Amino acid sequence: MKRAVLVHGWDGGPDQDWFPWLADELKSRGYEIVAPQLPVPEEPRKERWVPALAEAVGTSNTETFFVGHSMGCQTILRYLETLSERGTVGGALFVAGFLHTIRNLENARDEEIGRSWTDAPLNLTHVRSLLPKSIALFSDNDQWVTLDNTAAFEEGLGSEIVVEHQRGHFTEEIEPSVLAAALRLLA
Repeated sequence: MKRAVLVHGWDGGPDQDWFPWLADELKSRGYEIVAPQLPVPEEPRKERWVPALAEAVGTSNTETFFVGHSMGCQTILRYLETLSERGTVGGALFVAGFLHTIRNLENARDEEIGRSWTDAPLNLTHVRSLLPKSIALFSDNDQWVTLDNTAAFEEGLGSEIVVEHQRGHFTEEIEPSVLAAALRLLA
């Protein structure tokens, strides 16, 4: 059975923003939904989030698709990096994801948390070898994720890049551009 693994972002949860709506849309199309609540969402740390995602996913296969938002995208990438060369997935949708640049963090603690992710090496060659298809969705007015991240996703992961106009950080409860990108990925 096809599975969609929905990975929330910083200070979020599977019951916030467009995640419940997307889960319902994908369930109606026959997908099993895995949507873990990652630990201590207000202080996302790789050493907590990546193992929690791995536990929620269990064994992945070519019918396992990931949809991440913001810090959830980093979490997916770090999870994929832990898979062996025989590990397989169907693909990933990165919504407002970042690889190297995140801005406008509120204080020194948040800046340290952000750098702990962006400054840590990530083996994009290995991740790309495991990721047969990916789409990276950005907005031209995102307050945290800059459009210079598009090149990193396109060049580093071979992602199809979609830039939406005036969608902010994609935090609306119902986000039609997320569904459109998800359906293209899952088709």
